[in-house]
Amino acid sequence: MPDWLQLMLESLRPLLMAGLKFTIPLTLLSFVLGLTVGLLVAVIRLFAPRPLAALVRFYVWIFRGTPLLVQLFLIFYGLPSIGILLDAFTAALIGFTLNVGAYTSEIIRAAISAVPKGQWEAAYSIGMNWRQAMMRTILPQAARVSVPPLSNTFISLVKDTSLAAAITVPELFQVAQRIVATSYEPLILYIEAALIYLALSTVLSALQNRLEQRFARYGGYLEERA
Repeated sequence: MPDWLQLMLESLRPLLMAGLKFTIPLTLLSFVLGLTVGLLVAVIRLFAPRPLAALVRFYVWIFRGTPLLVQLFLIFYGLPSIGILLDAFTAALIGFTLNVGAYTSEIIRAAISAVPKGQWEAAYSIGMNWRQAMMRTILPQAARVSVPPLSNTFISLVKDTSLAAAITVPELFQVAQRIVATSYEPLILYIEAALIYLALSTVLSALQNRLEQRFARYGGYLEERA
């Protein structure tokens, strides 16, 4: 067996374990929390009083306008200077959540705005209040529009978690770096890490296509009933 292949096989297990223990949990938690933040920010921007809307616009401006790596460094290395100490995983989770929240808020805001105003009027005409109209009528329709861009954000987040290696989170890419430090085979290890990320992205892309098809059928059903 060639030495390079043996090295890849020996390193496969620690890379996969790092992915299962850190990369995937960090991705899922960051996306769920970021999506929650994004929904809240989108609703505030669309319906809240101007001072509060201006505040969340400032948050979106900051996190969309600065590099994610810089944000992670500010949280992990910068906050201790003012007495806020965070472990690496928590700092990464906060950084990714706030970054995802800023981007998904724009997606959700655009999707809600795309729902025709007549849908609001129809909901109010049958006795719904604002909250009921939003939950039962507007958000389900906005979800169908926002699935493709939100799915792309999730797939990008899987790859972006490799930046957590810079703040010592022992995720997939940092484990690859550690193995490189002892094996002195950067090309082989980094190709292997790239292939694992590629496999994850491919699986998620396939799931995205199925999800889009399901929502398309749901949208066609609604149009037929209308």
